Order: sequence, then structure tokens, then C-alpha cells
Amino acid sequence: MAILLSLSLSPHPLNPKPYLIPKTLSLSTANSTRTTLPTGTRRHLINKFTSLFLISFAPLQFPLARSSASAKPSLSGIVNTKSWFQFFGNGFSIRIPPDFEDVMEPEDFNEGLSLYGDKVKPKTFAARFASSDGSEVVSVIIRSTNQLKITFLEAQDITDLGSLKEAARIFVPGGATLYSARTIKIKEDEGFRTYYFYEFGRYDQHVALYAAVNSGKAIIAGATAPESKWDEDGVKLRSAAISMTAV
Repeated sequence: MAILLSLSLSPHPLNPKPYLIPKTLSLSTANSTRTTLPTGTRRHLINKFTSLFLISFAPLQFPLARSSASAKPSLSGIVNTKSWFQFFGNGFSIRIPPDFEDVMEPEDFNEGLSLYGDKVKPKTFAARFASSDGSEVVSVIIRSTNQLKITFLEAQDITDLGSLKEAARIFVPGGATLYSARTIKIKEDEGFRTYYFYEFGRYDQHVALYAAVNSGKAIIAGATAPESKWDEDGVKLRSAAISMTAV
């Protein structure tokens, strides 16, 4: 069983003030609502609220620019998730907050399959769960590390993609304000696995992202919600993101 061993800043920590990632993407957002919505409307909101998480994961070629915004709390609020439902996917597990529902569609499962030599379309989500109104979403995606950073050797650990600060150019979308970045080391049977945690915002959306690498695959968990809901539900969503374990 994996054991959380340490929670520390990178050996080359980011400035504790937020950073503004140079703007390279144009993403749309939607206003939040707590009412129960028709399925079509709810699906539309879920797709919009996960748009910040579905980024290109291509390295940015710009330096980080310091934001004038005041620093927000970092990885300080976490709850015990052992009582939550544990979802097992292909190479990972993650705990799902109570009352969140599986919102994977049939086409999500069909992606990643190939017939008669057709080019395989990458599967968008490995898992996706949402709150009843669709405004809060917990997702997992899996990408080949060669899609994130061109390397000659297969990446075995997330540090192969660079330091915590360097990898922010891969995992944090352009134009986002980076609130927090942490390195987390997990004790496993054969040693330690490194995870990178980033918390950032763009427009009116807030994201907690947690990533690891296993056998050339990057496993990336993200929890997203409107900024207006983060003070109330941020601890729950952050806890869901960092409950992801590469297996």
C-alpha cells in the first residue's frame, strides 16, 4: 500500500506569490448554478467546466510572469477520503466525493479503439465524475509522455519531464494564474514515486491538478469548479485530486 511520505516544495521552489502563465489558449467558461438541470444542459456545463483541464499539454516557450494578485492558500486543506468510493481505472485509482456521479458517455469508452488499421483516436477521459448540477467535475486523463515532452527514453517518473517549475509549462494552461505548486513523494514497494501538484485559476474557474508518470504514461487527475464555489468546496475537490494513485 502506498504511504504518503513527504510533502515538500521543489528543491527549486516557485515564488510563493501567484504566477501568470502566458496566454496561449482561448477557453470558454460558464456561470455556475445550483439548480437541477436537464441532461443536455448539464452535459453542456460539464464540458465547459472541464475545458480548463483539457489542455494541449504541449510545453510553453515563455517564461512565467509574476502576477500582482495576492497569494492564495496552498496545499493546506485536505480531508480524509478513505470513506469515499474508490474508482479503479486503467493504471490508476481515485477517490470520488460523495454525491458525485459517473458522467462518462458511451463514446468515451469507444475512443481508443481501432478497426481494420484505422488511426486510433486518443481517449479523452479515463474517468469523469460530476456534481448533480454539473459545475464541479473530477476527471482523469492518460497521455503518452512523448505527447507531453519529446524524449529518447520512455519516462518512468514525472521528474523525467522536468522539475516542478519546468513541468508547469506542460500541465498549467496559458493565461492561468498559478496559486500553488508542490512535489509529493509516495512510498511504494519498489521505492518512491513522485507526484506534481498544481493549483491554478483562469477566468472564473479554479483547478487542482495532480500528476504522475508510470511506464511512459502520464496519469493526470483534475478537479475543477467555479471560483465562486472554491471557498466552500475547494478542500473536497483538492482532496479528490490528490487521492489519485498510479498503480
